[in-house]
Amino acid sequence: MPPTARYRFAWIVLAFILGGLTASGVASLYWSRHQAGLVASSGVKAVYHCPMHPSMQSDRAADCPICGMRMVPVEKEGATPAPLSTPRAGALTPKKVIYRSTMNAGEVSDKPGKDSMGMEMVPVEMQEQPEEAPRVEGHAVVTIPAPRQRLIGVKTQLVEKAPFIRGIHAVGRIAIDETRQHHVHTKVGGWIETLYAHATGEKVVRGQPLLSIYSPELVASQEEFLVALRSRKALGEAVPPEAAQRADELLESAHRRLLLLDLTPEQIRHLAATGEASRELTLYAPMSGYVLARNVTHGERIEANTALLDIADLSRVWVLAAVYEYEVPFVKVGQPATMTLSYLPGKVLRGRVGLVYPVLDAATRTVQVRLEFANPGLQLKPEMYADVELESDLGRRLVVPETAVLATGTRDIVFVDRGDGTFEPREVRLGLRLPEAVEVLAGLAEGERIVTSGNFLVDSESRLKAALEGAARPAPAPSASPQGGTKEP
Repeated sequence: MPPTARYRFAWIVLAFILGGLTASGVASLYWSRHQAGLVASSGVKAVYHCPMHPSMQSDRAADCPICGMRMVPVEKEGATPAPLSTPRAGALTPKKVIYRSTMNAGEVSDKPGKDSMGMEMVPVEMQEQPEEAPRVEGHAVVTIPAPRQRLIGVKTQLVEKAPFIRGIHAVGRIAIDETRQHHVHTKVGGWIETLYAHATGEKVVRGQPLLSIYSPELVASQEEFLVALRSRKALGEAVPPEAAQRADELLESAHRRLLLLDLTPEQIRHLAATGEASRELTLYAPMSGYVLARNVTHGERIEANTALLDIADLSRVWVLAAVYEYEVPFVKVGQPATMTLSYLPGKVLRGRVGLVYPVLDAATRTVQVRLEFANPGLQLKPEMYADVELESDLGRRLVVPETAVLATGTRDIVFVDRGDGTFEPREVRLGLRLPEAVEVLAGLAEGERIVTSGNFLVDSESRLKAALEGAARPAPAPSASPQGGTKEP
């Protein structure tokens, strides 16, 4: 390399070295002034220092430039530690200062000093539980600034009385009104001679003939009645009273037997007028309705226990709906009900609750409710399904939103907003529930403001504060052991 080039390179290296030394000197000067707190030259004593590096001091709260820890105030000997903030006049809850280890959060004290590792303890503001507030185990009154409330989405609402209306939706099945159903039987055995109700589903009117039967027993009973009637007429009036009374009793007995065998009074009068026993007995419809079952045909042999026909009046029907056990308190007899059907869109039918069944279905955990509906146009057919709606108005009650209640399994807790960002945990006793609200029986008063959103985060703050307050309480004094030493509690 030529001499001129070597000299030029040496000058460049020297310039870099001088520049580095100058920058290092300026940084050292700035560092030393920052280390002295930028106020040592003016005679002001530093009041903050780093717990890990006590030589790092400053006149303001800042982070240590070496380890990044927050500087703490230096307490003067004999001085009474002042709280970090002075409580305002009219504050809802007083504040106190405890001292906590920076390395072990569970190591706290009510006086300034050093922890078990020789480090200065950091002061922490704690909010004491107000005397008049009922304490909730595991929770504490907590203060959250307004900006932080907006950040975690805290919303509040007034506690007030509101209409307590519970709506119940259930699926119902249309059924025959059992009080409007009749089974046609005969009291004697015999044979079907004529069947007037030809097919199932036919409409019959009360008094309309249904069928006629031949029964030897029935014919014999008619003959007995005619014999008793002729005997009484043959005696006349010129007989002893005892004989006339006995003849009257025999006639009355034969007449009553025919009535018990389902002969109508008109048929018996016709029998007495003609004086001839009828071979066939005609059975008439006991009510108006529809033939739901026809169990016999022409010429069939029947017995006294044979079910001949089933007739039902469908002008009024039942709707059997199943409601869950927790909905039963909202259902009462006489309560209005509405019903809609899929094949009649837009049409709402109105009825009433006729009966709440006294037993629970163990398989489905439901209770059957019987509703009664008019069916003038026979639009409601038995075995149809329908949607049933019930509404129970229980008056005005003290209610809160369901989201405001924190259920722990053994108790229910809400947070009361006492103003100034202070939230007080309160244990409440709940009553009936709606889908989005719940009744409050005890623990809250009308007009109080409670947290309805973000209460899980408020609950976390309250639990943490309660844990710190519990750790700040002085430990119980150790008891003396029998050997004269101390024994761990």
